[in-house]
Amino acid sequence: MTDEMIRMIQLAQQGFHCSQILIVMGLDAQGKENPDLVRAMSGLAGGLGFSGEVCGVLTGGACLLGLYAGKGTADQEEDERLNLMINELVEWFSAQYGQLYGGIRCDNILEGDPAARTTRCPGMVLGTYDQVKALLLKHGFDLSGGNQ
Repeated sequence: MTDEMIRMIQLAQQGFHCSQILIVMGLDAQGKENPDLVRAMSGLAGGLGFSGEVCGVLTGGACLLGLYAGKGTADQEEDERLNLMINELVEWFSAQYGQLYGGIRCDNILEGDPAARTTRCPGMVLGTYDQVKALLLKHGFDLSGGNQ
């Protein structure tokens, strides 16, 4: 079992949702904590407030890319690679999980079975976290929080 898997399990046992787990793991990689950001990520859980819409793993992954490449202050600019990376993530997620589960909506993925959260979601969180890291590295980002 990898350190990332152990950390994901710890966060899930503490009651964090998929989108929150992704952002906490990204913050961990940067040596940061941001409870307000983690709290805000809860709105993505369960497909946007447990409405069953777009999977929180996918939207959380997009937010994690934004943590590295988005605009954070008035004097910063959004990195020009952000939307490209998000599009690449959506294409990958759609091919990897959307085809497998009949779409990228939480309801499609869970197929009305709440128990699927414990069987499908953990692998999707780890797979998406790995994909986000790969995209960041591919586009020249330092996972510790800086740009290359």
